[in-house]
Amino acid sequence: MLKRYLRISLIFMMALFLVVALVFVIINAVVIGSAGRDIYDISDIETLEPAQCVLVLGAKVYSNERLSPVLLDRVDYAIAIYKAGKAAAILFSGDHGQTEYDEVNAMMNYAISKGVPKEDIFLDHAGFSTYESLVRAKEVFCVTDTIIVTQRFHISRAVYIAQSLGLNASGVNSDPRRYRNAGYDALRESLARVKDFFFVNVSRPDPTYLGDKIPILGDSGLTHDKD
Repeated sequence: MLKRYLRISLIFMMALFLVVALVFVIINAVVIGSAGRDIYDISDIETLEPAQCVLVLGAKVYSNERLSPVLLDRVDYAIAIYKAGKAAAILFSGDHGQTEYDEVNAMMNYAISKGVPKEDIFLDHAGFSTYESLVRAKEVFCVTDTIIVTQRFHISRAVYIAQSLGLNASGVNSDPRRYRNAGYDALRESLARVKDFFFVNVSRPDPTYLGDKIPILGDSGLTHDKD
């Protein structure tokens, strides 16, 4: 009797594992496949449809406002798209939840050093995740169409979330080099696709902060720290 019970339990656990694995694979395939037709390389810049803004998703910043390689490439590509006339503004979205850690001002100061006018730069200080950055782009910054810039491993999820939220979004891969921890990033991203699939299709949680609307076609100074 005990052996029969154990055998049934083992079969059940194996079946459950297979179902979960199948759902995991299907969701990843759906996210990657549905976003794929709207993802470009930087060499395709001339074929990009113009948008209200280029959206840069934040990543690690080191001390003295030094951008990590991942973030540096995102910002450089966004600047190239902006200078090609494909967007009138750049929206830097990242983590500025603590005084001593500030992704968005670091991105802005770097872009200004590369010739981007400060008045064309908007800062989202509460972009604590990809999902939150895109919800806030729509709800706070009133963005309706955007070009998202991030690495190849990340871009499908970002574009999928944006389009699921009703944004007219395309994406540009910003990976001109190999990065450390690429394997870890790929694994983490496969899990994040599943999480955000349920976020946009089932629960639609609010971001940590919303706040007053600051239209992307308005005054970017409202998003800058006051001197």
